Amino acid sequence: MALTSEATTLWFGDLQTGSGTTSLDSSDAAEFPVSWQARSVGEVGKTNPEELLGAAHSACYSMALSNALGGNGTPPESLQVTAAVTFVPGEGIKGSHLLVSAKVPGLSEEDFQKFAADAKANCPVSQALAGIPITLEASLA
Repeated sequence: MALTSEATTLWFGDLQTGSGTTSLDSSDAAEFPVSWQARSVGEVGKTNPEELLGAAHSACYSMALSNALGGNGTPPESLQVTAAVTFVPGEGIKGSHLLVSAKVPGLSEEDFQKFAADAKANCPVSQALAGIPITLEASLA
């Protein structure tokens, strides 16, 4: 069965001086302030589409890698995944870099790298981001 998730942004004003909020409607888990300033140069306390995209990418990748490792009989003790999404004003989103540190008892570094690369290629968010470069830096802790 398909699941559709929803988020809503309420924006006030023009791009340069305006701001808004993005709400996670389906889960009712959070509401985040957003602004162009946060997107173009960074602003403490406000988020941007790229940070939210990074959250989606890191969560999806973590699930895909955990599933693959568990299916191999070597479930992870822990995974720490950061997705760094780069945005250039006037050009758009330029890429997502996955930085992974994992504790996986009983798995060689070589095998871990294979699982890490496969999860990068096959997690649904990576597939949705096929139009941008996705890079991976993964290591066993």
